[in-house]
Amino acid sequence: MTHMMLSELAMQAAQAASDKKAKDVLILDIHELTPMADYFVICSANSGTQIQAVSKAIKDKMGENGVYCKGMEGLEDARWVLMDFGDIVVHIFRPEDREFYHLERLWGDAPVLSLETEAE
Repeated sequence: MTHMMLSELAMQAAQAASDKKAKDVLILDIHELTPMADYFVICSANSGTQIQAVSKAIKDKMGENGVYCKGMEGLEDARWVLMDFGDIVVHIFRPEDREFYHLERLWGDAPVLSLETEAE
């Protein structure tokens, strides 16, 4: 899959999160920084119920595009859910956990895309 196709899939995952009222949705383009993945999609949700709804919406949207979740961690506690779609990894945080782990700072060299940036 090309980097451009992956970019569009990451945008669709981010949009699915936003559609479920996830906050501070952004995409980190990490393809030049690590072989682990090409994109991180990061967002916040205020409750366990919202985290579950966001993760289901993302899983459904990616499935519509023929991309299936290879693994998911954290749904039981619903504080930080990690969804592995291979070249795209989605992180759904409670706000306090997102602030604590601060992946945006940890991957500070990665270009950041947001839904607002892409919509312009």
